[in-house]
Amino acid sequence: MYMKLSNEHKAQIKENLKEYFYNERSEEIGDLAAENLLDFIIKEVGPYFFNHGVNEAKDMCEQKMISLEEDIASLERPIKRNRS
Repeated sequence: MYMKLSNEHKAQIKENLKEYFYNERSEEIGDLAAENLLDFIIKEVGPYFFNHGVNEAKDMCEQKMISLEEDIASLERPIKRNRS
């Protein structure tokens, strides 16, 4: 799975990576190094974040379904039984 980023987002992330390397490691990296790092992150690390998001969404949907079932059950009315 490969995530497609818009050119604007990709440029912003590359600038953030270059800034990070400069501020945290006192290294200057160029556009090519930043792009290679971004591609690596997307390919190798991205699936972990994607899967985590999918699992979070699944858990939220399950909770919403439980809540919906409880809400629907609360709408039921008691049935009076005729005594003969």
